Amino acid sequence: MAEAKKGDTVSVHYTGKLEDETVFDSSNGGDPLSFEIGSGQIIPGFETGVIGMSPGDTKTVTIEPEEAYGRYRDDQIIEVGKEKLPEDIDPEVGQRLQVQQQNGQTAVVTIKEVTDSVVKLDANHPLAGENLTFEIELVSVD
Repeated sequence: MAEAKKGDTVSVHYTGKLEDETVFDSSNGGDPLSFEIGSGQIIPGFETGVIGMSPGDTKTVTIEPEEAYGRYRDDQIIEVGKEKLPEDIDPEVGQRLQVQQQNGQTAVVTIKEVTDSVVKLDANHPLAGENLTFEIELVSVD
């Protein structure tokens, strides 16, 4: 049986959980996730967890924030004057918005706080700062 290694395209079924056992993502009931190991398509800790597995193998890996979505960074919180938001948006805490960065790329932000004049936007990934646990089943290696 082939063992997964860098450069291989693999298909996996997975369930991702937070430390409190809350499931935040899963491929169960759907198609497996396919990706090339080492291509940067997925978080580094997940790739590392798959390396060395053979089709049919299952394992559970816990991934620290540095190998997932990074540490939570306070410098990723920005305040924007409410008047700078599009008129058709009624901002609410928890709402996700796409914003255009100065470099022209878009980023997804989450509204953290709304006052009469200011909206606080959080550009951290929603899973930043979290230890993530994945139950992984390797389906195939190509």
